[in-house]
Order: sequence, then structure tokens, then C-alpha cells
Amino acid sequence: MDVSFLGGPHPQRGVGVVAPFDFALDRELWRWIPDDVSLHLTRTPFVPVEVSLDLARLVSEHETLREAVQALCAVAPEVVAYACTSGSFVGGTVGERAMCAAMELSGEVPSLTTSGALLEALEELGVRRVAVVTPYTRSVTDSLEAFLGEAGIEVTGRSYLGLTREIWRVPYRDVVDMARGAVVDAPDALFISCTNLPTYDVIPQLEAELRMPVLSANQVTVWSALRRIGKDAVGPYQALLDPVARRGPASMSSLPPGPPVPPLHPDGATELGTPAGVPGPSAEREPEPAVAGAEPDAAEGAEPPPFPDDPGGPPPL
Repeated sequence: MDVSFLGGPHPQRGVGVVAPFDFALDRELWRWIPDDVSLHLTRTPFVPVEVSLDLARLVSEHETLREAVQALCAVAPEVVAYACTSGSFVGGTVGERAMCAAMELSGEVPSLTTSGALLEALEELGVRRVAVVTPYTRSVTDSLEAFLGEAGIEVTGRSYLGLTREIWRVPYRDVVDMARGAVVDAPDALFISCTNLPTYDVIPQLEAELRMPVLSANQVTVWSALRRIGKDAVGPYQALLDPVARRGPASMSSLPPGPPVPPLHPDGATELGTPAGVPGPSAEREPEPAVAGAEPDAAEGAEPPPFPDDPGGPPPL
């Protein structure tokens, strides 16, 4: 059969992505990408260090970034994104800007980071007070709060898991539980940190329940990268991406009654039990007080709640 009349595949716009060596959510990034855009991913070299401030510094060294961007430039992307939240906030706002400059100098292409994209998204939505959810240890979560503070963003509440590895295994139910625990003192929005934490399907559910915009690391990274080339990210019922969602439940400020919030740490952070499928605390994990009555192994073997692959509307609450 002669198919020459088809004229070949449709032209594609290119977005380059530099990810840490342990990034496992390539498929999640693709879910925000329109059909006429391709992602070109590369990873930083492996280092035998668990998730920590030390790892964040290692995977964000300028020489590492320059080499990764040079490799991506072989396929001529129109923009390059560094998809790592901790790696881009660990040096503060000055460090984040220096990373972008190093990447642009290496590839002569517009460049951005996840943490820079977060600040851009908060400005887009007019957010000055934010609740924060992370899978990190306390020290890494503290660093994120310091980064936001430098940018003039107040963190009103936070929840974290204290994990040092295999963050991509955290189920949606644990993300939702952390979000409920973090949303205190009437924030303008919720941010779910870490590009290795699954979030795509849970965003519309949380926006409907919490009545506020919900941002995630992968979402803001893709949104900002596509914006640089004049394209829109695909994400129904997500306030950052969908004008209809921005005018809907996410625009409401009053919170509906929700389930009881777990007891808080003295610093206002809630630490949940180890999620199903994630190894327990390692020797490197920082000691933190346990939640009273928590049963870390209660969810062992449980499956995450079903979510549609491409929801046509907000999932049922």
C-alpha cells in the first residue's frame, strides 16, 4: 500500500527535560503535553545518595546541568526545563536564577526550573499564602519554606512524609491525607512538591474539596515550559490550566467540612505513616515525632483508589 500521499508525520515542537537520575514519572509529564509537542528527556548521572539536601545539591551542580543541556540540544528543543523541585530550591532564589543562566549559556535556549515555574504559577494566580505538601524529610521541607519566604510567599501550613527514597511509589490516598493536614489558616492555594510524587489525577479532586487552586511540581514545570513556546498544557479541571476550573470550586475561599486533621508537629507539620509500597525509615532518615495513634503499616498492600486515565471532569469525592 502506497502511503506517500500522507506526507510524513505532523511537525512536532520540542521541550527538553533534565530530570534527576531517580525520576520515575515520565508518563505523568506526558499527560500534560498536547499532541503536537514532544518531550525529550535526559537524566543526571547516578549518585549513591538518598533524597536529602546533599542529593539536591549534587543533581543541581552547574557542570551537571551544562552536560545534560548539551545532550538535549542534539534534538533542538525550543525550551529546556530542569524537572526537580528540591534541586532548584536548595540554593535559594539566587541559586535558582543561576541555574537557569548556566543552562541557557550551555544550550543557547530558554531554560527554567521547577521552583522557578512554581513562583511563576503563584504569581499567575495571585497567591501570597500557600500550604505545602512534600514527601521529603523535615530539613528538605524547611529549605522549600525558606525558598518561598525569600520570594515573599508565606507558608501557612505543611505536611511531609519524611521519605528518602522511592517517592514515586506514594499512593494518591497519602497525597490527599497530607493535603488535608496542611491546609490550615486559610491559604490561597496548595502546592504539592517533588516531581517524583504522582499528582495528575488528584489535583481536580483536591481543588473541588478544598475550594482552592492546587499546584504540583510536574504541573507547573510543564505549564511553564509550554508557555515559553506559546502552547497550553492539557489538564481538565485544574485551575492553573483551565479557565473554567479557575472560575469554579477552586475560586471559592470557604472550606467545606472535612475529615479530622491528624495531630501536628510542634512546627506545624504533619508527618504521616510510611505509604504502601515504600520502604520504611532508613538509617539516614531524620528522627521526627510520630503522630499519636498512627499505624504506618495499616495501608500495606492496599491499592490506590481508581482514577480515570484522562478524566472528563472532577473525580467523585
